[in-house]
Amino acid sequence: MKRLLLALSLTLSAAALAPVPVRAGATDSDEERAARWTEIKKTIFGDRAVEANDAAVKIDAPARALDASLVPIGLTLADKDNVKGLYFIIDDNPSPYAAHFTFGPAADPAEIKMRVRVNNYTNVHAVVETKDGKLIESAKFVKASGGCSAPMGMSDEEAMKGMGDMRMKFAGGAQGGQPVEATLMVRHPNFSGMQMNQVTRDYTPARYVDKLDVTHGDQLVFSLAGDISIASNPVINFGIKPEGKGPIKVAATDNQGGRWEHTFQLPAASN
Repeated sequence: MKRLLLALSLTLSAAALAPVPVRAGATDSDEERAARWTEIKKTIFGDRAVEANDAAVKIDAPARALDASLVPIGLTLADKDNVKGLYFIIDDNPSPYAAHFTFGPAADPAEIKMRVRVNNYTNVHAVVETKDGKLIESAKFVKASGGCSAPMGMSDEEAMKGMGDMRMKFAGGAQGGQPVEATLMVRHPNFSGMQMNQVTRDYTPARYVDKLDVTHGDQLVFSLAGDISIASNPVINFGIKPEGKGPIKVAATDNQGGRWEHTFQLPAASN
């Protein structure tokens, strides 16, 4: 039962926080959802003001998810050169704090794509942190149910085979200093702690990627602090400025002490 009462955890600060007490559902009113978001904002951002402006960040998400455990999310940033970080929050997930991206000088943060779990009919929020410290948010409503407890369709042992393996694909080569679109794929079950082992009927302990650092040479592309809401076998699309020297390095850790590193070569510039 304790595993079902997951706390709203901030990987960013490694703080164990109390779960949000107000529960959502398909019949919740706009006022109830607004009250929940107010409480979540207070938990994550404290007394910092969060301005609502849908133009700052566009959320591309299905109105109704085909698979609640693999919900595709696209985040497009209007003023990419003024972005320091990006939060993604799923209001009614057991741990609403899904991901926090911190961008470095080698990042082209125009667009981020990833896959997440959605546990209930809920608002999702993207919050941009600008370089001068402002927080600007947009929201979208997503219909989904049971994404955090959905089984993977295989044994835990099978799900963990090859854990930590990575691949990276690039959309073409660097051309005239233009950003390169990359797709990072990480082999990891990202167990939520709410999934039942189909053989033993016990709940599988939570084990998820909690930190992911991507660098190009000696420059940071992005650092990701994650939680249970990121889907199994994480896939992240992002942009790289091909200005640095050396390989692209990815370092990942999980909440059970696992650590993996891989390097990849950026495609050569094409004429």
